[in-house]
Amino acid sequence: MGILSAELSGQLQARFGDRFSISQALREQHGRGESHHTPAIPDAVVFAQSTDDVAETVRLCAVAGVPVIAFGAGTSLEGHLTAVSGGVSIDLSQMSQIIRVSAEDLDCTVQAGVTREQLNAHLRDQGLFFPIDPGANASIGGMAATRASGTNAVRYGTMRENVLSLTVALPTGQVIRTGGRARKSSAGYDLMRLFVGSEGTLGIITEVTLRLQGVPESISAALCSFESVEQAVKAAIAIVQLAIPVARMELMDRGLIAAANAYSGLSLKIEDTLAFEFHGSPASVQEQVGLVADIVKDHGGKDFEANAPEERNRLWKARHNAFYAVVSQRQNAKGWSSDVCVPVSELSGCILRTRALLQDCSVPAAILGHVGDGNYHVVFAVDPENTSELAEVAAINKAMVEHAISVGGTSTGEHGVGTGKIGYLRQEHGDAVELMALLKQAIDPQGIMNPGKILPV
Repeated sequence: MGILSAELSGQLQARFGDRFSISQALREQHGRGESHHTPAIPDAVVFAQSTDDVAETVRLCAVAGVPVIAFGAGTSLEGHLTAVSGGVSIDLSQMSQIIRVSAEDLDCTVQAGVTREQLNAHLRDQGLFFPIDPGANASIGGMAATRASGTNAVRYGTMRENVLSLTVALPTGQVIRTGGRARKSSAGYDLMRLFVGSEGTLGIITEVTLRLQGVPESISAALCSFESVEQAVKAAIAIVQLAIPVARMELMDRGLIAAANAYSGLSLKIEDTLAFEFHGSPASVQEQVGLVADIVKDHGGKDFEANAPEERNRLWKARHNAFYAVVSQRQNAKGWSSDVCVPVSELSGCILRTRALLQDCSVPAAILGHVGDGNYHVVFAVDPENTSELAEVAAINKAMVEHAISVGGTSTGEHGVGTGKIGYLRQEHGDAVELMALLKQAIDPQGIMNPGKILPV
């Protein structure tokens, strides 16, 4: 790998002026995400404002053999942003234009730095919304790059289903557009799906065309507590198997409820809990609520009740802050958040096994998840300087991930591979990893695009 030479620094300075920086503070900010992973800072930061800015930065770095790492909102949880080989961090946060919205076609095109909250605020007056909600106010480009999903995935799918088209700067600086606005196509290789989830290792996403949804006529939320995680998960599985179209169905174990109460000023009953949201017409929402109420009662659920709109907003804000709620239980802690996804039929056994692994864990931890699609998380509050503590959590994480893979699941349902899950890729995909490596080599022969991520060395 090349290093940032005086010549390359001069070229970037001439092209971007004060949008090029080698400030130590800025470099440190761009060398880490939100989690426990060891930071690795880039040699410089470029603030891009257009696809041309990104393409020119990549082109100059390619000539010099210098790595480039895309940076969006900085909410990564698996080490995606670390500059493990140095290089230039391309910050896309100033690429925040909503280029167009078509209410008739239920789609829009945005620059990669637009955040999901910014987009939904813009869409609100048009009666539209973008449903993918990973919790954090992530950038749309980052969400596409990690194939994110979130709390609404059980009804609306993931980024894989909701991205129609991408504009991508390739490792040479060439710009291509993948996909289109048509809702289906059988023309050529599906390059759009190749780049969704590629984590900046094949190219940098600069614009995204998205599917949109109409704001539901009626929305209702409900909570239900259980005496055990097993009861809660079995109720969730029954709801999925009966194809009740809930929009959200979130598991929060009692440890998370206690942390959320303290962090968000709530007074929820400290028991294992399912939180629901229902979308549709008033009649369909009422029907969904009634069906779910009967199912949770049959599985030992207690105090099932719908919430007023203001309580619904407080509930989901607390759920979105779950990561910070767990981490806040210790001073100077960092979050270690692992996620796996398994077939729904295996969910109960996996969560019970994870609960047993956490029984003697020495650090604060909580289980939460989008149980409607088999995806669950464990959040740990760790001391990043305590090697024995990190080893303990790593062992728990390894056992959880390997068991998920063994029952037909995946090492990561939505956080992505980054550096944190590289060790499990071959176990999950076998010889297909070799084909991934061939694709990487063909598209990025210099290996400058976010090196050290996804693929095992």
